[in-house]
Amino acid sequence: MPTPEPAPVLETARLILRPPRAEDFDGWAELMADPEAARFIGGVQLRTVAWRGFLTMAGAWTIQGFANFSVIEKTTGRWIGRLGPWQPEGWPGTEVGWTLCRAAWGKGYATEGASATIDWAFDHLGWTEVIHCIASENEPSKAVARRLGSRFRGLDRLPAPIDAKVEIWGQSLEDWRGRDRIKSAPSPE
Repeated sequence: MPTPEPAPVLETARLILRPPRAEDFDGWAELMADPEAARFIGGVQLRTVAWRGFLTMAGAWTIQGFANFSVIEKTTGRWIGRLGPWQPEGWPGTEVGWTLCRAAWGKGYATEGASATIDWAFDHLGWTEVIHCIASENEPSKAVARRLGSRFRGLDRLPAPIDAKVEIWGQSLEDWRGRDRIKSAPSPE
C-alpha cells in the first residue's frame, strides 16, 4: 500500500480546513451532543462514542489519505465542524459531506468549505464524480448541494451500522469544471 501524502491544509476566504487534531475533540463531542446538529448524522452520541468516531476520521486520514477536514473559522480560530471527502467500506460513492455546529449555520460555510474540498478531491484524489448522501428531510443540506451544482440522482441505502435510506445528490468532474465558480461571499444556508 502506498504511503499517503502529507495531510493538506486548505484555506478559503473565511475558513482553514485541515485534518483533525487532538484539540478538536471537544468541539466534535459538543457537535455530537447537540440533538439538532447531530440529527442527520446518526443522532446524539455520548462523549465516549463520539471519541470513537473522531478516531475513525483520524484513522481514515492515515489509511486512505483522506477524510473529513476539521473546519476552523479564521476570524475566531474556533473548530466549527467537519466536512470533506468520505468513503468508508460499502459507501455508495465518493462523497463530500458537511456537518457544522449550529452557531456556524446560515453563514455559507458549508458551501465555501465543500467547494474547496471538492476541488481537492478531484485534483488530488483523482475522483471523477462526487456525491452527497442526504436525508430526505434535510432541506438545508439539499440547498447546499444545489448551490454546489449537484443534482438529485436517486435513493440509496447507507451500509450498516447506519443502514438508512438517503437521497444521493452529485455531479461529475466535467460538470464541476464546467459550472460557474462558487463565490466565497456568504449565502444563506
